[in-house]
Amino acid sequence: MKTLTKIALTAAFAGTPIAAGLARTVYGKQQIPVAVMPQTSSSTLDRNAATHNTIAASLALNASSGSAIAANEPAITPEKNPPGDIPDTQVFVNYKSTVGGYQLEVPEGWARQTKGSNVSFVNKLDGMQIAIANATTAPTANTVKTQQISNLEKSGRAVKVANVKDVTLPNGQAVLIEYTSNSDPDPVTGKQVRLENNNYLFFQQGKLATLRLYAPQGADNVDQWQRISRSFKWM
Repeated sequence: MKTLTKIALTAAFAGTPIAAGLARTVYGKQQIPVAVMPQTSSSTLDRNAATHNTIAASLALNASSGSAIAANEPAITPEKNPPGDIPDTQVFVNYKSTVGGYQLEVPEGWARQTKGSNVSFVNKLDGMQIAIANATTAPTANTVKTQQISNLEKSGRAVKVANVKDVTLPNGQAVLIEYTSNSDPDPVTGKQVRLENNNYLFFQQGKLATLRLYAPQGADNVDQWQRISRSFKWM
């Protein structure tokens, strides 16, 4: 299933909701800045653009330690026996963010970094992040496809979006973005790995939550990722 590396949780855009969010270097997380769409004179389009901008900022969870992204960087070949499987014996605990107004299950024992409503959990090459931002309307697979995916693929480290779809989870609707990408080079060895990523977008009452799950491509975390994403709910 999913891919991951140590990550730098540095915001991609100063002045965006994420800019006040995650700021910690872990290992090999890539930056995927997403271009902000200009607003139009129409108030309706302004509101939609604001929502798309928020989604863009949320997709910028793919932050980095600030290393430059090489133009036309080729995709790294996934390892044949990648590390990163979450054990079937992994214990999960409930995490609540009073500031963010959400809760979900997270793997017990993973290193946690919190800043306001945003939080990350990392264990070796596996990780997850949650970021909260303001939004005016709920995202859909169609709006994400038409407004953001092209920028996502062009801006990141060999990003390849595999699927964007609306999903129904136990606690409501969400948009799921499945994609692969290269990690940032390791600061010591320069090594990169191919990552598998799942981004879930949850919306409620003017707030957008982006849950990102990642691990080395080919790692078997399907059941664990489903458990985490299905446990998310607003409080």
